[in-house]
Amino acid sequence: MRAIIYHNPACGTSRKVLAALREAGYEPEVVEYLKTPLDRKTLQGILARMGKNVRDILRKRGTPYDELGLDNPALSDDEIFDAIEKHPILIERPIVLVGEKAGLCRPAETLQELIS
Repeated sequence: MRAIIYHNPACGTSRKVLAALREAGYEPEVVEYLKTPLDRKTLQGILARMGKNVRDILRKRGTPYDELGLDNPALSDDEIFDAIEKHPILIERPIVLVGEKAGLCRPAETLQELIS
């Protein structure tokens, strides 16, 4: 079964999830999303598979979240997608796709829901 991980190698949780995927017998496609940012259409598709909205995957710590005022409930999804396109670090990580399943694997133990 095909697996993809949207990965940041500087993140301990992301490294842990990648190792757990490999230990479970997967050799996932690794997409370093800071080097190869997700386009809006791809991200929207992933969110639909996850049953989440764009606010659900926003990372606050270590990002320009506060400076951009992304906590403002009046911001539209389009405005948030615009911010993510300019600052891919705003995506919480890692996001993993396994077959038809998709999830934000934070904490790392949530990977088990995708591979079991």
